Amino acid sequence: MKDEESGNRLGSYLRARRELISPAQAGLPPGGNRRVPGLRREEVALLAGISPDYYLRLERGRDKNPSPQVLESLARVLQLDDIERTYLLGLATARLRAPRRKQPEHVPPRVHELLAHLQIPAFVEGRAFDVLASNPMAIALSPRLRPGLNRLRSLLLDPEEQAFHQDWTKATADFIAALRTTIGDDTGNPRFVELVGELALSSQRFRTLWARHDVRRLDGGTTTVHHPVVGELRLHRDKLPIDDVILVVYYPDKDSDSDEKLRLLAALTHTESTGTAHDRPAGDPRPKTP
Repeated sequence: MKDEESGNRLGSYLRARRELISPAQAGLPPGGNRRVPGLRREEVALLAGISPDYYLRLERGRDKNPSPQVLESLARVLQLDDIERTYLLGLATARLRAPRRKQPEHVPPRVHELLAHLQIPAFVEGRAFDVLASNPMAIALSPRLRPGLNRLRSLLLDPEEQAFHQDWTKATADFIAALRTTIGDDTGNPRFVELVGELALSSQRFRTLWARHDVRRLDGGTTTVHHPVVGELRLHRDKLPIDDVILVVYYPDKDSDSDEKLRLLAALTHTESTGTAHDRPAGDPRPKTP
């Protein structure tokens, strides 16, 4: 979190985004002997209608109070979408807000009851993608969805999780951009600092994507995964906020091939959980299967 620690998050974001915009995308001739990727500072300033000196002050953190009009102009030049534009505006106003005290993430008892009743993969995650609770179907879908594990860490560092995702490249880009969006101005949160620090040391993929400053939300969608037992599954994903945590559910189209495979996985999971007489430990009080 070098850029967060420096206190110049606005400047770091502007620099990262201008390096991703080519002159052609901005309607400028490519020119020769360009020593920087993307746009030069003076080109951004020209297109945004501000002085090069003022833009330089923004990037270097010497002016931390740009007007909304200036930020809107920069968002247009940098071709930011609605989520990225909102993030940019938030960086400029974050320093004006009092620090927020975060309560420990807690899974309400009713959510544990809900998980027990759901017959589809479902789990609860925290703001840093920590798995806080899960049902047996979630663990059957992926053992990395056990409580206590971190989804992003597994995605980047666990070979089995990497093979699980059909499009691992897209999944990592989405997760890392979503993490930056979630962090927002809460850069002092110890859990965020710990996670970003660990992944920055252990994953080149993380370092590369984190430096891009991409931001996006990771809400509903459809994904394809490769399960080692039942094969390929095409599943929809929904994220439902409950208090300060997120309930995540995965489900297939009704009567689809993936629906049939998920039913098979459920049957296998039920068989493994109930067991048979010969594979129960001694002293097991359950009645024996005839």
